[in-house]
Amino acid sequence: MDYVKGIFKNRPNRFIAEVEVEGKLEIAHVPNTGRCKELLVDNAVVWLKPSDNPNRKTKFSLHFVENKGVLVSLYSQQANSIAYEAIINGKIKELSCYDFHQREKTVDNSRIDIYLANENEECYVEVKGVTLIVDGEARFPDAPTERGAKHLKELMKLKKQGNRCCVFFLIQHPLGKLFRPNWENDPVFSQTLNEAYESGVEILVYRCDNQLEGIELIPESLDFDLGQSLSDGIVND
Repeated sequence: MDYVKGIFKNRPNRFIAEVEVEGKLEIAHVPNTGRCKELLVDNAVVWLKPSDNPNRKTKFSLHFVENKGVLVSLYSQQANSIAYEAIINGKIKELSCYDFHQREKTVDNSRIDIYLANENEECYVEVKGVTLIVDGEARFPDAPTERGAKHLKELMKLKKQGNRCCVFFLIQHPLGKLFRPNWENDPVFSQTLNEAYESGVEILVYRCDNQLEGIELIPESLDFDLGQSLSDGIVND
């Protein structure tokens, strides 16, 4: 895939960014509803995917931003595809025991990202892409998410019904070495994650190797810490 290099200038709202491409100001779609304020800083180098749809309002989509010498993926929906492909290819050892794989399983009023099954059990996996890094810790969410807490409660309900359930945090910033819920920005989600873990919902943490030629999941799980932290030091340029 060919990307176009740009310079970030402004983000008028969560859906679009103003970027400079070859000296001209362009509008790019931002496929990430998080704040990303520690990444999308003035004059940050970004990598854009051109749109081949002449009727689209934005000419580009903002897929990557350079931060501390690494590429950070801002395409949040891609996290689901990366996790799903990794599961199918046996890169997630904790989820390698299933022979049935399905994207987006509807359960009651929610849609769980990945459904897995074998002759012995069913497994529901909710995927969360993580881009916020604080002192080497990957934190989620970077903005309050009622939807995220709702998904955790749905997993708890499914677990209580006898299913295996997992929340899968995919760190899309290569500098993340450990996962911690973002108590400072969203104590409700963070508390709900603790409750989910105590009820038997598993937490899996993996990270990506981001290259313009492609994104691959690194097949090594990372540690997590569910406790509250007051540390500071967001990674940015």
